Amino acid sequence: MSTQARPRYTPSPCSPEDRSSPPPLEGEDNVLVWTPIIWCPADFPAELFEIAVSQLIHHPEYNSTLILRSETLSETTSDFPSSVALFKNLCPLRNVHRKLLPRRPGRDAGLEQHCTLLGPSLEESPLPSTLVLTPIVDLGASLPYYHPAVSHLAFRYISAETPILRIEAVPLPSTPLDVNSRLYRTCLALLDTLHRYGWGALTNYKKRVAHDCIVPREPYQDLYLVMRERHKHLVDTWQEVTDPLKHVFEDIGIATFLILLWKDMYRAAQPLNDDNGPLSVNEPWKHWPRPPAGFLDLGCGNGLLTHILTAEGYHGHGIDLRARTSWAHYPDATRAQLHVEALDPTALTSSSTPASHPYLRPGVFLIGNHADELTPWVPVLATLCNASGYLSIPCCAWTFDARYERSRDALYRGADADADAGFAESLNLGGDGGHASSYSMYRIWLASLSVHCGWKVECETLRIPSTRNWAIIGRERTHCEAEDDVEVRRRVAQIVEDVRVRGMFKTRRPEGKAGDH
Repeated sequence: MSTQARPRYTPSPCSPEDRSSPPPLEGEDNVLVWTPIIWCPADFPAELFEIAVSQLIHHPEYNSTLILRSETLSETTSDFPSSVALFKNLCPLRNVHRKLLPRRPGRDAGLEQHCTLLGPSLEESPLPSTLVLTPIVDLGASLPYYHPAVSHLAFRYISAETPILRIEAVPLPSTPLDVNSRLYRTCLALLDTLHRYGWGALTNYKKRVAHDCIVPREPYQDLYLVMRERHKHLVDTWQEVTDPLKHVFEDIGIATFLILLWKDMYRAAQPLNDDNGPLSVNEPWKHWPRPPAGFLDLGCGNGLLTHILTAEGYHGHGIDLRARTSWAHYPDATRAQLHVEALDPTALTSSSTPASHPYLRPGVFLIGNHADELTPWVPVLATLCNASGYLSIPCCAWTFDARYERSRDALYRGADADADAGFAESLNLGGDGGHASSYSMYRIWLASLSVHCGWKVECETLRIPSTRNWAIIGRERTHCEAEDDVEVRRRVAQIVEDVRVRGMFKTRRPEGKAGDH
């Protein structure tokens, strides 16, 4: 289905000589001098202005990489704070008191703001037509770098034969206002954002992917900032030829997600863990619930994810076909958890149970982070060894013994996949909803496999610097009755037997000294 294209954004700087434009805002006491900065055609009706600016209020991080997020401290429709700007012919309708949190708190300070919606005072039920942002700073204090040099900033919807959007400001003394100034460029970007939000509200725009479906955004971002500070030094000591900025911060993000996921998953079954010494407010995660049999990182590669989790007090192992250069440079505690091993899932049958494997123990949590050939085996192994859960972030498309081909590899028909016509839509795959690409079809196939293996499918688009950031999580089984468990295990055993009969799965020989044993 085709979508209507957004009208072109055509901004123009405001000129003091332009007598045809509407006059600027006028304060009640005439103390504040408002300066129009930039305008553009609105291209959406006034009724949608409040919806559009609500995005600006609640998601300032979309317009600045220096802002982490905002937190709403209070909201009122009466008894407005004295610092809120008042205007002739406009009445305040709602005020949101928010706090802006910086992405780098060690460099930038947080900032509280009043976000005030105002409407025409002569109307009986006025619609908001103006949003005023007012930073709250102590006398003599300076604004953080990410905030424009203004004491007030206003977004206006001005109704006319051709409605317009306009940004006006009360600049701080000596602030440049020309089209090359920082303030003008900031307003240029903000107006573009408002224009886009208004058009999105008009066309019922829906985000391509949803983040924070399993782990809420706020605790994730807060913990990520801490973990980034604790492990960012790894960029400077990187031993691989790959890009350290991508790999280090990607694995910090995955580790952060896992720590919070485990905290929620195992909360009911585990009391507060005090095995790591006295409770510390600085490292609370060291006492949070965790997988009862630790974690196993399948195809751990450079071992960084295993290292971060180990360094933060989580027990587990990483296995791969060969040792990487990085392994020898990790602390002893990490090196002891990294192992060269060529895992053969087809050997894990009733005659050679997963329980005999040193790491595939009941209660383990499996991690498949771009595990390539092992990716489809993750939910299978999780069922075979009675794992407590798994996280799989697929990259290269593999089935059990060959490259995935959507024309050949049909979906597994578990109960949910068969009964729910919206199965694919429930997977948060992103894109335009058509799911026609090979990678989308592969992810749907993996999800149907997870259902077939008895796992409830949950999906998350991770906040990591990678285009392959979609994850499938298994943390609950789809069945409770013993006979259902028997049937699921029969299906999984049949998968393993079919692969063995085909004889196409070949375990690669471990590289290095491990391959000589």
